[in-house]
Amino acid sequence: MKKMNLICSLLFLIVAASSCTKIEGVDQDLSFVNSINSANPSKIFDITNDNSGIVKITPLGDGIASFTVNFGHGTGTAASATVAPGASVTHTYPAEGSYTVTIVAIDLAGKSTSTTYPLTVTYRAPEEVTIKIESDMVVSATAKYAKSFLVYYGDVTNEVGTPLALGAKLPAHIYAAGGPYDLKVTALSGGLAKTDKVMTLFGFPLSFESATMDYFFGTFGDNQSFSKVANPNPSGINTSANVGKFVRGQQGWSGTYSPLNIPINFAYGKKIKVMVYNPDAAMIGKKLNVELEWAVGGTAANPWGAIVKTAVTKSGAWEELVFDFSTNTSIPAGARFTQLVLRYNDAADGAGAIIYVDNFVLTN
Repeated sequence: MKKMNLICSLLFLIVAASSCTKIEGVDQDLSFVNSINSANPSKIFDITNDNSGIVKITPLGDGIASFTVNFGHGTGTAASATVAPGASVTHTYPAEGSYTVTIVAIDLAGKSTSTTYPLTVTYRAPEEVTIKIESDMVVSATAKYAKSFLVYYGDVTNEVGTPLALGAKLPAHIYAAGGPYDLKVTALSGGLAKTDKVMTLFGFPLSFESATMDYFFGTFGDNQSFSKVANPNPSGINTSANVGKFVRGQQGWSGTYSPLNIPINFAYGKKIKVMVYNPDAAMIGKKLNVELEWAVGGTAANPWGAIVKTAVTKSGAWEELVFDFSTNTSIPAGARFTQLVLRYNDAADGAGAIIYVDNFVLTN
């Protein structure tokens, strides 16, 4: 019996050993690897639309062990990258234009297939361009998708734009007499796309016909108001379509104030002429104030400036009033006033008085 058990055990070991040398379905023949090929090579370009030039590249294909992406831009190690199947790589292209991307697919057998793809990087036009002006024409600008700006002041024939960097401000710009001037800011994308923003500057000469001027007349005093309206009597010396309507507030000191984009520069005249229309005969003899504030330049320029009052002489017809600042010796030479204030009949309280104004000019 012991001999029989020993024989059975030996037979079992022999069978087990022989079965371990060959697993079903697997053998030592690896010749199939030589027949493996990468198939369906392609790519996905995900181009950002914020003008950053960043492109996400995702190579695709079947039976791929790895990819090498040559960006078509850059030098050394920055010119290419190795990408695993299913992964992506990003690259920043410094300028708008056409590039050739080459993707080398390496299959499981170590063989490579090279395919080229055209890539076009196009910048979008800047959006939401905003012009900011500070005292004495200090210009800055903002815009989405802008790389930089060009500023055109509009006072020179065949003007070359002044470069303006993001977040920067240009030095003060002093305009000569004349105008009105159109300030243009061109927002640059870094490529061909660009966006222009035009602003008609608020300053003298001043009428109410511009579609691009911001007619800001802030008010102070109860029930004081100012608005751009149709000319109530387009006849005589003033047939313009639009004028300014001043409605007097409750207090005698009530009025309007307007920061000027172009300061009033007395180097070009010290008299201000204004066309006025008084609809109420009871207001004949009442005075309109033209007040100049917040002077810059000159020596010891008084920020509260100067006041000239001139009486209205007519009712029911346009007339031109003259406000002569030439006799005011307190105004320093070279001063430029950056705020215009209007008041009407400041000698008495009482709301409701109306006067229309138009065509402000600076003259000698």
